[in-house]
Amino acid sequence: MTDTNPRFDKGMEVRRAVLGDAHVDRAESAKTEFDVPFQTLITETAWGNVWAGDKISRRERSMLTLALLAATGNFEEIPMHVRATARTGASPDDIMEAFLHVAVYAGVPKANHAIKLAKQTLDEMKEGSND
Repeated sequence: MTDTNPRFDKGMEVRRAVLGDAHVDRAESAKTEFDVPFQTLITETAWGNVWAGDKISRRERSMLTLALLAATGNFEEIPMHVRATARTGASPDDIMEAFLHVAVYAGVPKANHAIKLAKQTLDEMKEGSND
């Protein structure tokens, strides 16, 4: 559906490393002609540029991403990024530290909801339903 380029290829490599093949395969199979431009943008930019950077670790990127998602109220992607911590090295303690920062700097209700989602996802991961 799209021509690849080095940034897209790197982005797909990093996306698979962080989110897992099963998640990326599901996302790719759901892709349509309509959303190809958006999928290309996030693969090249979020994964091929930001997540592919070498200035901070993937563990730190996970913590930042979770904090930013919670702080901005974008709760839908929190479970996906909590699952990704199994591959990035961010621990449950790291996740909590990120959400404690959210509580202080962005609001207790946002942190509280993010913690609820993280607890559910971590419990699912312990039960073996991690992708």
